[in-house]
Amino acid sequence: MSVLPLVFTSGWASGINAYAVVLLLGVFGATGLTDEVPAALQRTDVLVIVGVLFLCEAVADKVPYLDTFWDAVHTVVRPIAGGVVAALLAGQSGSLPELAAGAIGGSTALVSHLVKAGTRMAVNTSPEPFSNVLVSLVEDLAVAGVITFAVFHPVLAATVAGAFLLLGVATVAFLAGRIRRFLRRRAQRREERRAAGAGLARPLG
Repeated sequence: MSVLPLVFTSGWASGINAYAVVLLLGVFGATGLTDEVPAALQRTDVLVIVGVLFLCEAVADKVPYLDTFWDAVHTVVRPIAGGVVAALLAGQSGSLPELAAGAIGGSTALVSHLVKAGTRMAVNTSPEPFSNVLVSLVEDLAVAGVITFAVFHPVLAATVAGAFLLLGVATVAFLAGRIRRFLRRRAQRREERRAAGAGLARPLG
């Protein structure tokens, strides 16, 4: 059976929360629920590390503006993780070249990540913090649900992931105005801090 649907789904999910993807796949493999997960993702040290990082992300992802900083840091991490997981899955099954799988997983993770980051910029234009928590919880549940579904029904899960990806791109396009306001506000705060720092550094007298 082709591993392509699982590669695509794991790439989409990695763009949202790469640590959750590795943790879930590793646990499913270690408990014998699936044979598709490579041994490298089932190692105890890997599961402990990604478990700790998952908890860090679970907190950072729900704090306004900290979530945007976290996303910026993970612009490189998530696509790389998506590519690595995809390549490992392909190597495990042997039905898809690892290089091709890595490209699919990494590029899908990048698009998914950009959708998430853009959505968070729009959400951060709201003055209350509860929308961040709600959006983060929905993302976490979507990743957990789709990855779990992918283990048992990979083709259907890939269809759902593709629909989520298209919906996310459309949402970011719709919220483009709010995203631009967020970027202008952040640039303005940066200029204000720079001006304040210059004022403090100016000699007295």
